Amino acid sequence: MRLHDGRVAVITGAAGGIGREHALEFARHGAKVVVNDVGPAQAVVDEIVAAGGEAVANTDDISDWDGAKRLVDTALDTFGDLHVLVNNAGILRDKMFVNMDIDMWDAVIRVHLRGTFAPTKHAVAYWREKHKAGDPVSHPRVVNTSSPSGLYGNPGQSNYGAAKAAIASFTVILADELSRMGITVNAIAPSALTQMTQGLETYVARLKEIEETTGFDAGSPANISPLVVWLASGEAAEITGRVFNVKGGTISVAETWMAGPGVEQEARWAADELGSVIPDLVAKARPNSDGSGKPRA
Repeated sequence: MRLHDGRVAVITGAAGGIGREHALEFARHGAKVVVNDVGPAQAVVDEIVAAGGEAVANTDDISDWDGAKRLVDTALDTFGDLHVLVNNAGILRDKMFVNMDIDMWDAVIRVHLRGTFAPTKHAVAYWREKHKAGDPVSHPRVVNTSSPSGLYGNPGQSNYGAAKAAIASFTVILADELSRMGITVNAIAPSALTQMTQGLETYVARLKEIEETTGFDAGSPANISPLVVWLASGEAAEITGRVFNVKGGTISVAETWMAGPGVEQEARWAADELGSVIPDLVAKARPNSDGSGKPRA
């Protein structure tokens, strides 16, 4: 069953890796796709068209306010509507924090965080105007891209992890704000082998072992896209404000921060009292997660 016949989807960062697989999967499900990337987006468009689909390339910088507007306008001018925005574009500037410079920080924050905000702002403005005019878009959807680094932490990625954690929070908050217009906002925290995971030798070796044993390419970025396509469909109308871990054939719901063990008194705490309080609370609390989302040993 095709989930997106007649729908229009914008995918950012779609020239390669996970974004390319998103674009191809949406096209397989009948969507008209805007393939955005500062890289060779036309090659993906040609692939979609050769398979009988409809697509158009857009090479605007999504972290630029006017560029993000042109991206949304590309969908409207070419296909007459917009139903789905998948914020996927990203870069890496990995470095241990003591060696990180301001340009590394700013570049990653700009592409990931501003590059999620700007296209979303323009897409939501279009959907809001249609809603106010009494002609709402059918099943408007935003799917953002967080990361295990943002949810659980990863040394050497303080810039990337901070941006991805912010995107997860942005997803939760925006879902609450936009629900009255029928707009759902979800996110994925994907793990797959792409140019952005080069250098993770242990991770790569484990995936190769799985493939040799089972024949399943657990590291393929194509494994990520079916969840995104479903979250962007009409079937997912009741799912919003959620972040999903996805890698290989595994999908799980990432649970947000929760208040753990605590103490309360009807007076202000004195700093010198807390030495007998805080260590006990931490000892009772769930440990921070490792990179897979499981409690650290």
